[in-house]
Amino acid sequence: MPSKKHSLEFEKPLLDLEKQLDELLQSSKDSDLDFSQEIKAIEKKIEITKREVYSDLTSWQKVQLSRHPNRPFSLDYIDRIFTDFQTLHGDRLYKEDASIVGGPAILNGQRVMVLGQQKGRNTEENLKRNFGCPNPEGYRKALRLMRMANRFSMPIISFIDTPGAFPGIEAEERHVAEAIAVNLREMTTLDVPILAIVIGEGGSGGALGVAVADYVMILENAYYSVISPEGCAAILWKDRSFAENASEALKLDAEKLLSFGVVDEIICEPIGGAHANWDQTAQSIKGRLIDSLKKLELKGLDNRDNRYKKYRAIGAHA
Repeated sequence: MPSKKHSLEFEKPLLDLEKQLDELLQSSKDSDLDFSQEIKAIEKKIEITKREVYSDLTSWQKVQLSRHPNRPFSLDYIDRIFTDFQTLHGDRLYKEDASIVGGPAILNGQRVMVLGQQKGRNTEENLKRNFGCPNPEGYRKALRLMRMANRFSMPIISFIDTPGAFPGIEAEERHVAEAIAVNLREMTTLDVPILAIVIGEGGSGGALGVAVADYVMILENAYYSVISPEGCAAILWKDRSFAENASEALKLDAEKLLSFGVVDEIICEPIGGAHANWDQTAQSIKGRLIDSLKKLELKGLDNRDNRYKKYRAIGAHA
């Protein structure tokens, strides 16, 4: 877990209090003076401020939290939730795409196929992971693994965290739109249960390309949208600085998505966001994955038919 502290603009009051607490603790160590009462007072104030700051976040503030540099990524959750994870590489057509990871793993004694969109922690790793923006070969690798899961009757679990598919010329030359479209089509035909969880950014078709699932969950401070707020602002206002306005207009936060039927469940995060406690967040996700998978398997119905009905029911029809 990264030790370096990063703070967002709306977190500044909290950061100031934490700095005061660190200074008091240091003073207490360096001298014989008793600062216990002052320390308790600041700790109490920190807890109150945390609840005030994080209890009423705007859509834009949640987008910022979903991008927090210390937020857990797919591999961080996979390491904490699953055992015996075996990474498989390559799409068998062009090359390996490190922005999508995947392979078989064990969840609570059951063999599953895990997929995850993966970002990097630093410049070097982000270049390797393409900043979490998959190329066509990433989606084709994911499809190869999903077909393998279908062949061996393994449920599929997909972690969503991408600002969108890579928009570069090379991706267009290798037909990224076609790769995503094929995944959308093929995921509707798979016989095994599919679970998807949005853990950070859920941007456009880049997210949906591995998210056509029977049951879709989302973390409390994640977002899921047809376009990023900045992209929407650039189109509607011709100015990316209107991203906050776009966030409200897009209705992209978890509560609104649940009310629209786009997601099926919201998983609460620790106070301060998922980055405040990786292990607690991972345990919350693990519990919901196990429970949701059991419910899907107990239904014993046609997964294809259920999936079709689920997505046909989304949205308003005249």
